[in-house]
Order: sequence, then structure tokens, then C-alpha cells
Amino acid sequence: MDELFTLTSLLNLGVLIFLQAVLGFDNLLYISIESQRAPAADQARVRRTGILIAIGLRIVLLFAMIQLIEALAEPFYVFAIPGIIEGGVNFSTVIFVFGGAFLMYTAVKEINHLLKIEDPEHTEGREPKSATAVIAMIVLMNLIFSFDSILSALAITDLFPLLAIAIIASGVGMLLLADTVSSFIRNNRKYEVLGLFILLIVGVVLLGESGHAAEPHLHLFGYAVEPMSKATFYFSIAVLVAVDILQTGYQKKLARLREREAAEQVAAKAAAGASPAE
Repeated sequence: MDELFTLTSLLNLGVLIFLQAVLGFDNLLYISIESQRAPAADQARVRRTGILIAIGLRIVLLFAMIQLIEALAEPFYVFAIPGIIEGGVNFSTVIFVFGGAFLMYTAVKEINHLLKIEDPEHTEGREPKSATAVIAMIVLMNLIFSFDSILSALAITDLFPLLAIAIIASGVGMLLLADTVSSFIRNNRKYEVLGLFILLIVGVVLLGESGHAAEPHLHLFGYAVEPMSKATFYFSIAVLVAVDILQTGYQKKLARLREREAAEQVAAKAAAGASPAE
């Protein structure tokens, strides 16, 4: 118990809280997007309930993950098909592969849906989900998102109390920001697309992590499955955001130019129509 109050533990706690906040941002984006599938009157309650349930389940999952990762660290199967697939598969590998694939499927499905409709607010072919269904989906996705943050946190410390405190702190942050982020996305629908592409990249990150989860490392078609570095991940997110900001500014500039050109054309026609009368 004394090791919880050392300087090292306090520094680790600060790093863990920061890590949970950063890695939880894409989760918060998903919660904000998914909650809008529920009836309007239930959306705030859905977000709060989903986050609270997810916090409790994430702590339970953390404890279970610590036990399972230690118990199932050894590969339970080793692929040995030269030139096609080679390497070991353990519990973490399975978690990363299925979690990453599910996130990518969800992102692609929602992006495809956005491309098929003209007005995201009024869709005849898509009935609103019940509040219970949306809460269940938020909890499920929160648990899937948590694999990345939990496994990253375990690389810093294996002290369960520190990890639990960091999870609770990130959950409180989600509760405080969920309504604000959801309102922002609802009023700026283009950022929903940005959030879905971030979700897609997170899925790719998890798939990459699967390659180094067991020994020997996975190789597909002779190439090592390498995890994406955190620096590359955050740089990719920064590029997406920068492109979106620049594109928004450029579109506004084009809109102003078109308005000015239209005004000049109207003025020119008015002047041309007035000159014969003079």
C-alpha cells in the first residue's frame, strides 16, 4: 500500500490521467455521435447512463485484463505457413484483431450511411434507435476502446489502484464534456465525418498492435505486422483536423467570392438597364 504514495506512483498517476484523457477523446466523439441515434428527449440521459455504466465495467475489465494478460501471455497457437502467415497468437492478439476490425466496420458503415442521405437530421429510411439500444452500443464501444488505453496504461504501471483512479478521472471528464461535444457536433455536422475517420484510424492502430502482442511476432506475406507509433497516430489526427480547418476556411472564402461576383453582376445588369432611359 505504501508504494501508492511514492513520487514515482504520483508521476505515473499524472501520466495515466493524461493518457486516458487523450485516448478517450475518440471515445467521446463516438459517444456524442451515437447518442444522436436516440430520441432527442433521451439523448443527454443516454450519454450519462452509458458513460457511468462503462466506467464501472471498464474497471472490472481492467482487473480481468491484468489477470488474463499475465495468465495467457504465452501464444496458444503459432502460425507457420512461410510466405503467407507466421507468428504467435495469444489473448492480446485476439483482442486487438477483433476490436480493431469492429471499429473499422463501424466507421465504414456510418460513413457509407452519411453518403447515402441528403439530410442527416431527417431520414425516412432510418428509424431512431431506442434509448436502451443506444446505451448498450455506447457501453460496448467504450469497452472496445478501453482495450487500447488499458494495455497502454499497463505499460506504465501494473498497480490496480492507480489504473482505477485514472479510469474514474477520465470518466468524470467524459461526463462533463459529453453534452458540449454532442451539441457542437449536432450544430457542425461535418465534424461527424472527421470523428468517424478518427475512429477508422483507431481501428487500424489496434490491428497493428496485434502483430507484436505475442512472440514470435506476426508476419503476413513476408512482412512484419508493425504497430503504429503514438507519434504517427497523433500526427495523422492532427493532419485530418488541419485539412478540415483549411478546407472550411477555403470554402468560406469561395462563398464570399461568389457572393461578391453575384453582387457585381446584379449591379452591372442594373446599370445596363438604367442607361437607355438616361
